[in-house]
Amino acid sequence: MNMLYEELLSAIHSVWHRRWLALAVAWAVCLLGWLVVALIPNSYESRARLFVQLDDALAEQVGIGVADRKRDIERIRQTLTSAVNLEKIVRSTPIGDTVENPKQLESKVLALAENIKIVSQQDNLFEITAVSSDPSFSDAENAKIAQQIAQKLIDIFREENLAGNRGEMSETIEFVNQQLKQRETQLEQAEQRRLAFEAQHPELAQGAAANAQRLEGSRSELRGVEADLAAAQSALAAIDGQLAGTPQSLPGGTTGSASASLAKAQADLAGMRARGLTDNHPDVISTKNQIQGLRAAAEREQQSGGGVPNPAYTSLQSIRAERQANVQALTSRKASLQSEVANLSAMAIDNPEASAEYQRINRDYDVLRRQYDKLLQDREELKLRGEIKTEREAVKFEVVDPPTTPRTPVAPNRPLLLFGVLVAGIGAGAGAAFALGKVRSTFATTAGLERATGLPVLGAISQTMTDAARALRRRRLKYFYGASAALGCLFVVLLAVEFVQRGMVA
Repeated sequence: MNMLYEELLSAIHSVWHRRWLALAVAWAVCLLGWLVVALIPNSYESRARLFVQLDDALAEQVGIGVADRKRDIERIRQTLTSAVNLEKIVRSTPIGDTVENPKQLESKVLALAENIKIVSQQDNLFEITAVSSDPSFSDAENAKIAQQIAQKLIDIFREENLAGNRGEMSETIEFVNQQLKQRETQLEQAEQRRLAFEAQHPELAQGAAANAQRLEGSRSELRGVEADLAAAQSALAAIDGQLAGTPQSLPGGTTGSASASLAKAQADLAGMRARGLTDNHPDVISTKNQIQGLRAAAEREQQSGGGVPNPAYTSLQSIRAERQANVQALTSRKASLQSEVANLSAMAIDNPEASAEYQRINRDYDVLRRQYDKLLQDREELKLRGEIKTEREAVKFEVVDPPTTPRTPVAPNRPLLLFGVLVAGIGAGAGAAFALGKVRSTFATTAGLERATGLPVLGAISQTMTDAARALRRRRLKYFYGASAALGCLFVVLLAVEFVQRGMVA
């Protein structure tokens, strides 16, 4: 511990002994450092925030969803700092006043790209930051330029939003118009071919289309009737199976139930004919079939001479009669449709090649017509969508915080740098004095000399000064303190100048 204390005292003595060297080095380092700090241009920053509205009921009604609007915003944000837009900013601000050739313009654009940041704070909230630190302008001019850059970015955002939507929609509509023109030409050619063919084959023109349509309709109806007939036959087979396993009568009771049901069914049939229903009416047919089944049941009941008729068997017979009538009706309809299909097919076979050609021409014409109508509808929808995007601005935004006019520079922190240079100068001076003391191998204490030589030191001679030497020493100390105070005063003056300049910008 004593050794460390002695080393510290030795270092302080060495520096103090060469204090003028330390002061000179401190002055040199501080002057050089302060000059470098003074040459660093101030950077002034302007900030602005934009809020983008994504919800629009009318836009969503025509197919402009939130995802589409987010893509538009992202596209604008990515292209906002493109070289073309940055060149616009350079030319529209005082930055472009010093540009004399394309190379200088390119360097200005590259420097401006590093000084602009666009940060997405949320999905629909963006912050624009613009920094200006051009040494060729004053601090007040740099502060104003930073605010102009931020404002110009907002203006370009608005222009890109409107012009981008209009340009994209115009290109899309132009492409659809070209496709419409091509389809229109093809449609006219197909129509001319059809008219020429109809002029050569008037008989096909009059009836071929109708026959083909009737034939296709009959075939489609025949397929439906066949499916219904298969289902009806399956249902009839099922009811036959149930009838086979159901007894006709139950033991005990009196007779006459089947006869009573038969009499009731005959009365119902008479009532239907009295209302004017014909024999082809479904209810009349069903009642006749029911009467036939009940007549057989009544005969069997009379022959058996007893027992209670089974109501389940009677009900199943009624259902079977109805399903059997349905099968007969469907069979008749199937035969009629088959006959109609055969007649229409025979009409088409009379001139098969011409008929096939005419059908092909009509098919091509119909396809082109549908495509043309679809493109026409798409064009009108695109026009409506473009008008909504243009008039209502599909991407609406609001300037939440307008571009600020900076009052103080964001960089560099000049007061801190000035103080740091002062500390570095003092440290450099002390270090130079201490290093020189080490190089000259002087000893501040007898203990240090004894350790260095390994020989015992008997004593030390103190310094004796005359009155004239003491006066000279005091005078030199005054000069030293004055020079040190001048260094501190210079630091204070530089700080005051810095704050005065900031006040002038504000």
